[in-house]
Amino acid sequence: MEGEEKRASDLEGSTRRKPISSKAPYDDDGLQKRTGTLWTAMAHIVTAVIGSGVLSLAWAMAQLGWAFGPAVLIIFSLITLFTSFLLADCYRNSDPIAGKRNYNYMSAVKSNLGPVQIWMCGFCQYLNLCGTAVGYTITASISAAALKKSHCFHKFGHRADCSISYSVYMVGFGGVQLLLSQLPDLHNLWWLSVLASIMSFSYSLIGVGLALAHTISGYKRNTTVTGTIVGIDVTEAEKVWNVFNALGNIAFAYSYSMILIEIQNTLKSPPAENTVMKKASMIGILTTTTFYMLCGCLGYAAFGNDAPGNMLTGFGFYEPFWLIDVANICIVVHLLGAYQVFCQPVFAIVEETITKRWPHLTVLTNEITLMKLQSLPIKLNLLRLVWRTAFVVAFTDVHETEEGCQVEPKGSNAANLKLALLVCINGGSDRFH
Repeated sequence: MEGEEKRASDLEGSTRRKPISSKAPYDDDGLQKRTGTLWTAMAHIVTAVIGSGVLSLAWAMAQLGWAFGPAVLIIFSLITLFTSFLLADCYRNSDPIAGKRNYNYMSAVKSNLGPVQIWMCGFCQYLNLCGTAVGYTITASISAAALKKSHCFHKFGHRADCSISYSVYMVGFGGVQLLLSQLPDLHNLWWLSVLASIMSFSYSLIGVGLALAHTISGYKRNTTVTGTIVGIDVTEAEKVWNVFNALGNIAFAYSYSMILIEIQNTLKSPPAENTVMKKASMIGILTTTTFYMLCGCLGYAAFGNDAPGNMLTGFGFYEPFWLIDVANICIVVHLLGAYQVFCQPVFAIVEETITKRWPHLTVLTNEITLMKLQSLPIKLNLLRLVWRTAFVVAFTDVHETEEGCQVEPKGSNAANLKLALLVCINGGSDRFH
């Protein structure tokens, strides 16, 4: 037992999953045997890729038009699939079956590109992940507040003053994340990703159904080959800016390269992890592209060049208010899981660094069993409790945000486009070194 623990702790870039029993099965690296499958990997991918950004694709289509909107979606899906295949081959060095494992994106960069490139790739990766955490917190609070606003209109009438502060909903979302963040790693999050995937499909289908019903109702909306018209819908400067924002929307909607290696590290073998990950990526991206096409094209057909930034808000808060409420509930539940999928790599790198630098501070890493739930022990350690709590509190945006402030992520999507592409390019280039 001691030899196995020492072997696991000596591995560079090892995760926190250490042998917990002499009877437990182990992988070739001495760590607890991974049990992830094609289906759990697909769940993680869908949770990461199909975010609430799918509801902004109608707006993106309105900026690009029928000629370029669908084409850009297909192009970005192919780019994402290509870079995902390249990254999947970077999980093990030299040999896809017996080679040394890279446990995270940064380990793959270090092994293939060297230590200098780590700074640039690391900056892009973790800035993107942390920014996503903030964005998901804001989006979840807006969707939660929409529930109360919908019921306010339904109860007091459409002219009632139903202005709402989002701060309390941000705090509530952060409170749930405080609990979920104590789950050790992605390996223990498969059930949450499955639930989040179901939720993402649910609100996407609701959006598609409402858009289809709105389209076939016969109300004509102005749609064009090139999208919004300069001089009528927007100025020339607004057209250029909105096109770049639309490209950023689509690029950000496909971006999951920064967590692909971490997802792959949950897979069991045989079969080879890169083979399973490529299949999961292909199925996941095909599925998401289908939903993106439906949401984007039907949403554009329903609202035309006046498509809103969030497709659900285009149907108002009135009728069918209960169906829109269900969609908003699904968004909140989905974002609970998506937040964890994107934040777990941030948690892991900090905890790994602290553990390596101060290996003798066992008071930080000793696991304390709180209770057993159906033979499944619920454990905590001091490092995980303090660090992850501090992270969630710091990234829970609790400033006073009123309804009129127009809190939408579109303004940062030009930067999202550059960050997403840079991470994809740097990740994909690992394969050629």
